[in-house]
Amino acid sequence: MTPLIQAENISKSYGSLQIFTGISLVINKDDKTALVARNGEGKTTLLNILSGKDTADSGGITRVRDLKTGYLEQDPVLDDSLSVLQQVFASSGEIVDTIREYEKAVAGDDRERLDELTSRMDALQAWDRETSARQILTDLDITEFDKAVGQLSGGQRKRVALARVLIEEPELLILDEPTNHLDLDVTEWLENYLKRASLTILMVTHDRYFLDRVCNQIIELDNNEIYRYSGNYSYYVEKRAERLENMQAATDKARNLLRKELDWMRRMPKARTTKSKSRIDSFYDLEEKAAGTQDAGNIKIRAGTARLGNKILELRNISKSFDNQKVIDDFSYVFSRFEKVGIIGKNGTGKSTFLNLVTGRLKPDTGSIDTGQTIRFGYFRQEGIRFNEKQRVIEAVQEIAEVVKMSDGATLSSSQFLNHFLFPPKRQHDYIEKLSGGEKRRLYLVTVLMQNPNFLILDEPTNDLDIETLNVLEDYLATAGICLLVVSHDRFFLDKISDHIFVFEGGGGIRDFPGNYSRFREHLKREEKEKAKRLAATAKQSAVFPRKGNLLLKPGSFPKESQHSDAGSPRKGDQPSSAPAAEKGKKPAGQKQKLSFREKRELEQLEKEIELLEKEKASLEEALSGGDLTVEQIREFSERHSAITGELDTKSDRWLELSERPG
Repeated sequence: MTPLIQAENISKSYGSLQIFTGISLVINKDDKTALVARNGEGKTTLLNILSGKDTADSGGITRVRDLKTGYLEQDPVLDDSLSVLQQVFASSGEIVDTIREYEKAVAGDDRERLDELTSRMDALQAWDRETSARQILTDLDITEFDKAVGQLSGGQRKRVALARVLIEEPELLILDEPTNHLDLDVTEWLENYLKRASLTILMVTHDRYFLDRVCNQIIELDNNEIYRYSGNYSYYVEKRAERLENMQAATDKARNLLRKELDWMRRMPKARTTKSKSRIDSFYDLEEKAAGTQDAGNIKIRAGTARLGNKILELRNISKSFDNQKVIDDFSYVFSRFEKVGIIGKNGTGKSTFLNLVTGRLKPDTGSIDTGQTIRFGYFRQEGIRFNEKQRVIEAVQEIAEVVKMSDGATLSSSQFLNHFLFPPKRQHDYIEKLSGGEKRRLYLVTVLMQNPNFLILDEPTNDLDIETLNVLEDYLATAGICLLVVSHDRFFLDKISDHIFVFEGGGGIRDFPGNYSRFREHLKREEKEKAKRLAATAKQSAVFPRKGNLLLKPGSFPKESQHSDAGSPRKGDQPSSAPAAEKGKKPAGQKQKLSFREKRELEQLEKEIELLEKEKASLEEALSGGDLTVEQIREFSERHSAITGELDTKSDRWLELSERPG
């Protein structure tokens, strides 16, 4: 294993806030490593230090010389004045600089500069890089390459930033929450891309399927200690559980010893010998060990819920449009008690609009929404809420409620309730501006749940929450006596909590699928396979019975070619005629013009091209007949098959024309 980066005893603090101290880790070449930790433990800070964006207060960082690093930040900074393609090529490097200058010359129609840059692009083989950039952007669902970055949505900006780091082809790729703001299709594309890529990767992500399928190393930062696991996320979960069990056993043993030591301390004579002093010191060490390393505790969600009546929510033929574009079209649904619905769909298909209609923030253009009298909505919005950064954590919560009712009927003070969400008293009196992004999201969740909703609406709740918080939230949602609507790109989260799925298909269409996300994907794959078989059968039929113009030619109906004679022979498609060749405007064979040198070369080239096209056509027909292609591949292969057929017709006609003439 070749280390690319080594961190030795590094520490970092901001003012009085200590992030971590004296930690060490190694990132080895070709490893795909995930960094796992609770919010507030310093994941992003550590990535900033390892990438070179920030420095440690103490300790050392060793990097391989001239290590090319690409870093996707959680909130990437982009230049709003640039176009998408310009932004993608905004980094430095000879190839990138040349492509950027070329794009600038194209935009300005600078012909003289274009000639110079075209030659340089050829020399650097930069065309492949530009083609790759356009392909990656398209795969990330960004197709308006000339659109200004300032006009993009938050999700589009994240995807442009992602394309930029992928196109740079770094030796070490560092990703901070790469799946945030990506829809499910793009997340799966990125997952497959990174699995295949020959890259060293270090990432922070809460997407457990993504983590499980891409990473082969897990580094856990827990209470200022580093633990390394050589395996994927499933392996990590298993081994971490074993570690915590062993730790608990050691803690229990320490507690038993502590009881004996405590008894000795109470009976100890006042005259303290050197021996007793040593034992007293050991007592305090034992006391610390008995407290365990889980001093921060675990998140416990015991929030109460308002009583839920029989009538929940009824949507009757609702429709909604913006600028004559249909977002929701004639949708009806009657919610039952305690049902939990996941919502998926591409960005811009109306998911957030639907949530705003349900909660009354928007009114439907047509149709009606009837809400039960007992319904109390709790709405966790994607954009969150704007906290007063100069407020203390406890002050922000007390503005909502001083006392919170629990599920068992008991009450807690707002401070006690915060404690359940890993905000100990000391942290409660910190200013909100000192919280990490994940801690702010957790605080926002506190403010929603403490209002005891019985119909909870979550719009992308998993962004920036750590995995431990997600696990506890999932367990709470699965058992709580509430109704739930959740929009999420986190496949693991959807699988654990949803009874069924609303699929937003675009154009206002909403499909209700009776199962979780993974079952829906399996259903889609079956649908695609069936459709692929049908398309393959059609394509195979076209291959067996090719078309000439608009005429489908069946076996036995092909025009027969006349035998060669001095009078010349008709070319493919000519009508047979007994009229002399001269009457058709053609010279007799003996008077045919000889092939020029250029035409001889053309004839040789045509033979090679026709042979290659025939091979490609045969290969396509074999693939189309196999039944293993996706719908998109079927469409692509069929279009190529059609194009090749046309090329073969043209080139064959030209070859026949030239081959009939003397050399």
